[in-house]
Amino acid sequence: MNQEEQLVGVIDAGTRTVKFCVFVSQHNKEIAEYAIDLEPITPQEGWSEQDPLKILEAVKLCMHKVVDILGPKKAKTIRTIGITNQRETTIVWDKTTAKPLYNAIVWNDIRTDSTVDVILAKIPENNKNHFKSICGLPISPYFSAFKLKWLIHHVPAVRKAIKDKKCLFGTVDTWILWNLTGGSNNGKHLTDVTNASRTFLMNIETLYWDAQLCSTFKIPQNILPDIRSSSEIYGKVSQGWPLTDVTISGILGNQQSALLGQSCFKEGMAKNTYRSGCFLLYNTGTSRVQSSHGLVTTVAYKLGENPAIYALEGSVAVAGAAMKWLRDNMGFIKNIDEETESMAKEVFSTGDVYFVPAFKGLYAPYWRKDARGIICGLTAFSTKQHIIRAALEAVCFQTRDILEAMNQDCGIPLTKLHVDGIMTTNNLLMQLQADISGIPVIRAHSQDITALGVAMAAGMAKGVEIWDMNSEERELVPIDTFLPTSTEDERDTRYTKWKMAVQRSLGWVSPRKSAIMTEERYQLLASIPGSLYTILSFGLLVLSKYLDNVD
Repeated sequence: MNQEEQLVGVIDAGTRTVKFCVFVSQHNKEIAEYAIDLEPITPQEGWSEQDPLKILEAVKLCMHKVVDILGPKKAKTIRTIGITNQRETTIVWDKTTAKPLYNAIVWNDIRTDSTVDVILAKIPENNKNHFKSICGLPISPYFSAFKLKWLIHHVPAVRKAIKDKKCLFGTVDTWILWNLTGGSNNGKHLTDVTNASRTFLMNIETLYWDAQLCSTFKIPQNILPDIRSSSEIYGKVSQGWPLTDVTISGILGNQQSALLGQSCFKEGMAKNTYRSGCFLLYNTGTSRVQSSHGLVTTVAYKLGENPAIYALEGSVAVAGAAMKWLRDNMGFIKNIDEETESMAKEVFSTGDVYFVPAFKGLYAPYWRKDARGIICGLTAFSTKQHIIRAALEAVCFQTRDILEAMNQDCGIPLTKLHVDGIMTTNNLLMQLQADISGIPVIRAHSQDITALGVAMAAGMAKGVEIWDMNSEERELVPIDTFLPTSTEDERDTRYTKWKMAVQRSLGWVSPRKSAIMTEERYQLLASIPGSLYTILSFGLLVLSKYLDNVD
């Protein structure tokens, strides 16, 4: 088989979009793709869900469409498939019926505040970093274990399925793989180390589920998938799907996949992906760097039997989502792609306006779930153009927050930042990032190279071996470079004001009297019938006071 026939397919299941695309081995450009937008489900403020069956329908349709684009003959030359996915998003299903037991709870959902309180109540001094030495993560609603615990306590069908030993849990990669390989008919219940490292249940050193963490969350290990490397043969596509019998040999969380796609293979290299959120990963090699400045330790990738490569990560909850808010909620713009940059360029600065888009709290390096969005520094001369530009700068300032933390943790400042993602088409944003961070910004011509990373991992798997990262024939991703034009004093002065704005965003969500909730209280709240839960949710404060009196 000649090189042109060495094709790799990729399922890219993101937060907003599901895509199937195909690469030629050793090349960075997709030769065919089809994408479908997912319909978000928001039952109430702060909640974010997706229909797991709609995710599967989108995957299947995208695969069918790409097969049609390629034609049956060329489609048969697809050697293997990789899966990359939104991380932390949590799904539970019945392994006998293959039906979801609840909607997928998306990574940025913040309903689990009370779950966080339950865990904190068990920990000396309510230290949110208590388990970082085990799993690399701070206690936060962000991670899958908190969502899974919420499902166990609030959804009777989940509890019953666990009792009957019919319940399976997985992140989006696991849900897709299980269905793709047969579902209730011996589907493979697996995940890879990068996704497992985002659950709060995996030991970051052993790369196995941790008994202490599972016990803390009261999660039975028999519902968890087996953990595998990011590059190995997991199974084959089953009957009823397009590309039946094609091997599946790569799984990576989307941000780790982008790190591979950016060729950040060496220790000290970093990339930032600009999408609805922002995710900066810094390769630390085989060393697990424990951050003392608000970052998380995560698995970057593990290629087959090779040692795991680790990364420090800083996650920003709101980046592109702030532009969507300016469009949908404020009506400042009609078309994000066409108007954001042009309108921000109509002013030469923000006019000293700062926008902290902490709509659902702040992630790294603050980890403050009590923060909320603010716009400060407004004067009678401020316009929507100033606010739009301030929203772009907010993305850059949040990235600098993470870069500062990484510098302190690693002791070696980054000399350049590789970037990708849909927002990087905005040249002004890229120049602002270079000016605010003070280092060159290297933009990949491919806006979103997430799919490329897992294509490489799938193609490198033992038994497939059609992709060689070290090959001289491997096509490199073309780049653009944005150099800083600001002075150090200008950068530091503006960054100081940004930090002032962040301080003003904190503490807006007042803790309830019963914020430190015991497991017993949590179980009592969970016993409220589902039909009454929403009705009573606004009265939780009254209920909490009653429970305090009972004590």
